[in-house]
Amino acid sequence: MSFGGPNNPYQPPYQPPPTNPYQPPPPNPGPYSPPPPPPNTGPYVPPQPYPYPNPYPPYVPQPRPYVPQGGLLGGLRGAEWPPLRDLLRAGRQRMHGCVWLFLLLPCTWFVVPFLMAGYVFARSARVRAHRLFPPRAHRLYHDPQVTRLQKARALSAAAMTLALLIAYGKPEDFGEVQQQYLMRLVVTPPLLLLSAPVVIAVLYRWAPPHARPHMGQRMRAAGKAALWYVGAVTAIPLITGIFALSDDVPWLAAVLMVPLYWLLFFLGFATGPAVRSGFNSAGVHAALPALLTGVLVWEFAIISLVAGGRPPGPPLVSVLAFVGGPASVCAVAWWEVHRLQTRHGVRLRG
Repeated sequence: MSFGGPNNPYQPPYQPPPTNPYQPPPPNPGPYSPPPPPPNTGPYVPPQPYPYPNPYPPYVPQPRPYVPQGGLLGGLRGAEWPPLRDLLRAGRQRMHGCVWLFLLLPCTWFVVPFLMAGYVFARSARVRAHRLFPPRAHRLYHDPQVTRLQKARALSAAAMTLALLIAYGKPEDFGEVQQQYLMRLVVTPPLLLLSAPVVIAVLYRWAPPHARPHMGQRMRAAGKAALWYVGAVTAIPLITGIFALSDDVPWLAAVLMVPLYWLLFFLGFATGPAVRSGFNSAGVHAALPALLTGVLVWEFAIISLVAGGRPPGPPLVSVLAFVGGPASVCAVAWWEVHRLQTRHGVRLRG
């Protein structure tokens, strides 16, 4: 009997050789094993597409229908007027019963097409006017303290004018004040068109050399908008003159009514923003609106003195009233320029 060697029947059971405990186990070759990862052939491997179809399509925002805020007419006070189709669709549900009664009466049917055509003309002219003269672009930097001081100065000037009229004025002086106010409304646009180029030229001369190309580009944009306004103002008397000469051609008058109404709407919507912004002078230089205000107030004072005489009252009070108003406006304008220089780095000279 042999007790050793390979033929020993009492040898211990077979044990596998020792392996590295830190080595990962071999892959499972079974039928439910996950697919092997794709080979990495570069420093960046793009993400693999999802193997199943996406049940949720990508979100695409849809345009919301026009819903007027504050009623049908309250929505027209915003920055944008809706097209006529959207306005009628929204007003069909919000229209008052009296308006429906007005529309259903046969005697008023001829008015509805004119109202619709007038709205289309007004909207077209308003869009063009606000594109050339944005309503809220009269200041490049909004300063609440300057705005409050300007309002306080305007209220104090109105109170002083009323006090002078009550203390020293005559009955005809009240009518003269109203005439001067209407005269200012008429004279302001052409006076601003004449004064703005002079102030811009002086400021362009003072500006540093590196800022002049940017100012030149802005001046061309402002000049284009001003030419639109001057063209509209010039075209209206020309069209009315053609009306007077076209008595024998009735169809010509009907054709010219279309541009005349559009120009009137355009001037109505463009005059206010154009005067407040100084024909987009804030885009040329941030200090231009304040400088133009200081120049215009003295021009208005001289025009009022020539047209209506000095303010009522004793000589000393009259001189103080004549000088105090423009001087206070110039003080506020200069303080605004000072705040632009200290808070926003605006420079007048190079």
